[in-house]
Amino acid sequence: MLINQEEKNLCAKPELCFNYPFKNKPFLHQKAYLERFCYQEKVALFADMGTGKTYMLINNAAILYDKGNIDAVLIVAPKGVYRNWTDIEIPKHMPSHVIYRVANWSPSPLKKDKKNLESLFDITEDLKILAMNVEAFSTLKGTTFAKRFVNAHNSLMIVDESTTIKTPKASRSKNAVKVGSLVKYKRIATGSPITKSPMDIYMQCEFLSPSLLNIPSYYAFQARFANVIETSVATHSFKKIVGYRRLDELQEKISSFSFRVTKEECLDLPDKLYSIRHVNLTKEQTKSYVEMKKRALAQFSEGITSTVNFLTQLLRLHQIVCGHVKLDDGQVLTLPNNRLQELLNVIEEADGKIIIWANYRHDIEQIKKTLQKEHGMNSVVTYYGDTSTEDRQEAIEKFQDKDSDVRFFVGNPKTGGYGITLTEASLVVYYSNNFDLEVRLQSEDRAHRIGQTKNVTYVDLLCVGTVDEKIVKALRSKIDIASEVLGEDPKKWLI
Repeated sequence: MLINQEEKNLCAKPELCFNYPFKNKPFLHQKAYLERFCYQEKVALFADMGTGKTYMLINNAAILYDKGNIDAVLIVAPKGVYRNWTDIEIPKHMPSHVIYRVANWSPSPLKKDKKNLESLFDITEDLKILAMNVEAFSTLKGTTFAKRFVNAHNSLMIVDESTTIKTPKASRSKNAVKVGSLVKYKRIATGSPITKSPMDIYMQCEFLSPSLLNIPSYYAFQARFANVIETSVATHSFKKIVGYRRLDELQEKISSFSFRVTKEECLDLPDKLYSIRHVNLTKEQTKSYVEMKKRALAQFSEGITSTVNFLTQLLRLHQIVCGHVKLDDGQVLTLPNNRLQELLNVIEEADGKIIIWANYRHDIEQIKKTLQKEHGMNSVVTYYGDTSTEDRQEAIEKFQDKDSDVRFFVGNPKTGGYGITLTEASLVVYYSNNFDLEVRLQSEDRAHRIGQTKNVTYVDLLCVGTVDEKIVKALRSKIDIASEVLGEDPKKWLI
């Protein structure tokens, strides 16, 4: 049955909502969020992974529903995350008295799934929940269905991992903002709202409401908070951001509608420990690296190549320091390297289970073969683009099983860095990094989250004087800027 009037009245005021019949007792920081923001229309929830942001949002939705403010929820999340909401989190945390129906959007649903989706438009008193992957907003079909859903109901719209809509020119960002303009109650949620620069925050805030920042356009926002110069390389002319300004003003604006919580503030979790292991290039790597670098710089300075092609050359430089290079014909050439041996050295010094993150399929396969040779065929599971859904779940279960033979979890951080728990590991090795701060932080938190009882050590393998170091330097800079905008002390990370 639905909640009775007496129970509804318990939440008539935010300060009384903790008489509310939660399914699972909230932590103090979760209570604080609900007390301050439960009934606010536009909210940014900047909560670290592991602090229970999904719990907070589910209960926020339930309270709004009980109060009669909403009758539906649209959840927008990355492809690898949105089903976690419907399959795991909502059944786990939705208060028992709330009657709800839920459906996952698909561009080509089966007959049963199509019927389930259409049931969301039935005139009933239960809470209707639609979960969509953010990629759907890049399509007309997905955007149209989202509009139809929110127009049919009084909705709460949640964008989980909201940095997925940070790019102003991206169609999914624009369409998410358009759909959001039809909704009264909106939430964005992420642990890392700024992954590249303070400019990341604009579209996320634009989704909530243009009035929150009170700045008419992205370019006006850029002019206000960034130092921009006109520059050129060869025949290419473009505007370049060389620094940021007025970040205290930006932080003040954001704080009025945001709730920030870090794991250090609210959970008794073990510390993170960082270490760097330097790797020397082999003669073969050095030769290939120097030649590739000269070629890329020459082509770009002469205006022969585009910026996109130059980035491809940069990617190849990174592949070379990792021990391979993909040629123009698609062939992958393995180079003699010291990286695998240094990985084995790290493993030899450690006990227990280990996570190894690598950015390239070739490296994942090479690591797997090497570890199987050294530690046994059943010692390794992999998790990357080619891994099926069934095999991914099996890999997690085997790794998390204390009694299994599996000691190593080797994966791509873009694929395995979201929404999974790998707390059996207390050592995480980054065989390679990329420039995406969110991917780095999310992948770190697979081990460092609720359920972890040990300190977690992170080891980065880096080749001195190469693009390896530049990637880490870029990530370090992004963390410092993000901390400044959010009004936090700089985080201790890879110092």
